[in-house]
Amino acid sequence: MRTYAIGDIHGHLSLLQEIHDRIARDRRAVGDAEAPVVHIGDLVDRGPDSRGVVEYLRLGIEGGENWVVLKGNHDRMFAGFLRDHAHHDPGLRRDLSWLHPRLGGGPTLESYGVHHAADRPLGAVYEDAVALVPPEHIAFIEALPCHYRRDGAIFVHAGIRPGIALEEQQETDLCWIREPFLSDPRDHGALVVHGHTAIDAVSHYGNRLNLDTGAAYGGPLSAVVIEGRSVWLLGSEGRIPIV
Repeated sequence: MRTYAIGDIHGHLSLLQEIHDRIARDRRAVGDAEAPVVHIGDLVDRGPDSRGVVEYLRLGIEGGENWVVLKGNHDRMFAGFLRDHAHHDPGLRRDLSWLHPRLGGGPTLESYGVHHAADRPLGAVYEDAVALVPPEHIAFIEALPCHYRRDGAIFVHAGIRPGIALEEQQETDLCWIREPFLSDPRDHGALVVHGHTAIDAVSHYGNRLNLDTGAAYGGPLSAVVIEGRSVWLLGSEGRIPIV
């Protein structure tokens, strides 16, 4: 079985489209038009076109593309704000908010036409957001699953809490966890494919595979193809083995 997976997008539509072109080339090379493409979450925040990313993925799935889109912590904060401007995600530090410059909510709302989101009274920003963010985008993000399992791999945004069965995992952990997951060397019963923690290059740690190569911070957006226990990075010239 073959599965494609894409790391944290963070509002970079042009990078996402380029990655989908690479996947299309690999599909043609291997003659596989059916393998799913898993997007590991964090569609929004920090980048210039979160609206475009959400619409691109929403319309693709609506049009029959075999795409799986998972919920990341930034997607969850976006949806939470649109429900209630006082919402504070339990995974976020108490001294931060979604509109703090470190989180990147401002650029997300800017992509929907909400200007100066971080510099105006919160109530006015919220009213503009509710008026300008299409209801179908809100529904799409709220309905995103937090995990996907296929052929010996578990796909999640951030990771899992070690030692707990997948069906008993908490959404906050799946969207936010770093430790103790990142330093845990045990076999989780499946390869955990995740993002959330930015690194310089896609890395395979034996029990987990991190796909977040920092598109949010000016780095590349990365995609891999997984066949059984073999993993390749999809480079501009084709497959590059990851060991």
